[in-house]
Amino acid sequence: MKDSMIRGADIVVRSLIAENAEIIFGYPGGAIMPVYDALHDYHDQLRHVLTRHEQGAIHAAQGYARVSGKVGVCIATSGPGATNLITGLADAQIDSTPLVCITGQVASHLLGTDAFQETDVVGISMPGTKWNIQVRRVEDIAPAIAKGFYIAKSGRPGPVLIDITKDAQTNFGDFNYEPCLGFRSYRTHIPIEKSAIQEAAFLINMAKRPYVLFGQGVVLGGAETELKAFLEKSGIPAACTLLGSGALSEDHPNYVGKLGMHGNYAPNMLTNQCDILIAVGMRFDDRVTGDLKRYAKQAKVIHLELDPAEINKNVKCEVAVLGSCKDSLALLTAAVNKNTYPDWMAKFKELSDQEKATVIDPDLTPTKPGLTMGEVIHQVNKYKADDAILVTDVGQHQMISWRYFNYKKPRTQVTSGGLGTMGFALPAALGAQMYDFSRQVICVVGDGGIQMTIQELGTIMQTKAPVKIVLLNNNFLGMVRQWQQMFFDKRYSFTELDNPDFIKIAEAYNIQAQKVSVRDDLQEAIEDMLIHDGPYFLEVVVEKEDNVFPMIATGCSVEEVRLS
Repeated sequence: MKDSMIRGADIVVRSLIAENAEIIFGYPGGAIMPVYDALHDYHDQLRHVLTRHEQGAIHAAQGYARVSGKVGVCIATSGPGATNLITGLADAQIDSTPLVCITGQVASHLLGTDAFQETDVVGISMPGTKWNIQVRRVEDIAPAIAKGFYIAKSGRPGPVLIDITKDAQTNFGDFNYEPCLGFRSYRTHIPIEKSAIQEAAFLINMAKRPYVLFGQGVVLGGAETELKAFLEKSGIPAACTLLGSGALSEDHPNYVGKLGMHGNYAPNMLTNQCDILIAVGMRFDDRVTGDLKRYAKQAKVIHLELDPAEINKNVKCEVAVLGSCKDSLALLTAAVNKNTYPDWMAKFKELSDQEKATVIDPDLTPTKPGLTMGEVIHQVNKYKADDAILVTDVGQHQMISWRYFNYKKPRTQVTSGGLGTMGFALPAALGAQMYDFSRQVICVVGDGGIQMTIQELGTIMQTKAPVKIVLLNNNFLGMVRQWQQMFFDKRYSFTELDNPDFIKIAEAYNIQAQKVSVRDDLQEAIEDMLIHDGPYFLEVVVEKEDNVFPMIATGCSVEEVRLS
């Protein structure tokens, strides 16, 4: 693909088109203005969404990437525009989200002079990116973008930042785009060792109480079918991490629940009773393991993982199976015996029944007058589509939504997992919706987090993206308040919120809005929201001191999970 003597800015845009980018999210400014000038000529080939803040742009790109499985793209200017991407880069890095972020930079002769809006974004972003680079010559633009896309989407995905000086954008050069297919020292394909499969299969076949923990690696590797086949042949119970939700339908008989601090009672408790622990595409995050010194010490651990850095990082394993879990699961399925574990499965059922009586029933069918967060999500479940996408912010509503949303399809869970970024949901929901206007995108937010990126209601208004926003309003920073209640003697230090009239704000953005505060109005309001043709804002006033249980407190063992 060769074209002679075009501006660097046009090379940027044509390179994105060559990588089959469909949509980019961004915000213009001085140092990136040549690229925006070039975009004007390619609007029929590449759609641009103008967000209201650069953080909104990168979170929208994350939402797009997480739902589509493609590389998300965002653009910002230099200085504050570039630094406003840092939170999103760190979020994408820890959650393995493929992004290519392009920032403008001052002209190369001004570098190091503290020029207007000059910031060393390459230095600042280095810890939060899979790869970054500064481009100062027009001839280096296309190769940098090609390499950036390859790195972002290959192996364990992650974010890439490409910083391009203004003179590189305005100078002329040849356009000869060659996609990157690999380069020395960067290995993305790891051959699976047959001996590791044999060792793992031997341990599994000898086990009395085997247990599978699966994470987002199953989704990233497209291994949902292979996971299902492995579980159905082996008969092993399986639980998911936060980001693993949707990799296996929650209706599947082998599915036993969710892991972690606010996961289900049985999956957490029985982690310390299994004899073989099979981790598939998960990294043993501290929110899953609790106190590592007391985590699954009785079990032999088999770890199926793409990234060698995760092996033995937190939990020591007996057998490491490196490589794509799509391939390793298929090989392992062929090697294991067909089996069932009725007594072991009965233990999960017994503890699950205990959680249902103590926590779930009071959450979903409460007797107290105030609305609970759980019953709101329960009502959403009744009317949502099977392939509805849930996008959540961070806090109590995130954990409650995760607990009660019935995931049946892959890539229907979008949330900030590792970084826990408040303000993530609203722009991420926009990005998810921009990928597919026909899908239900349900954005659940708290009254704290939504005010961090509430300006993106303007982007929703302008794009007419039919996002359904459910605000669970308790006039508190709820998760922090819960910790203050439980561990700081109810000393509610700076967590209570005096909130604005959210309905008026939504209506000011021409978004249909409704407020519910009594139970009799909830069901009809949710039906109205989900059938509405266009964006919708539903504020639900919930109990101020409604807590999320079960809970494993920081520093505790998974066996010390509390039901109240």
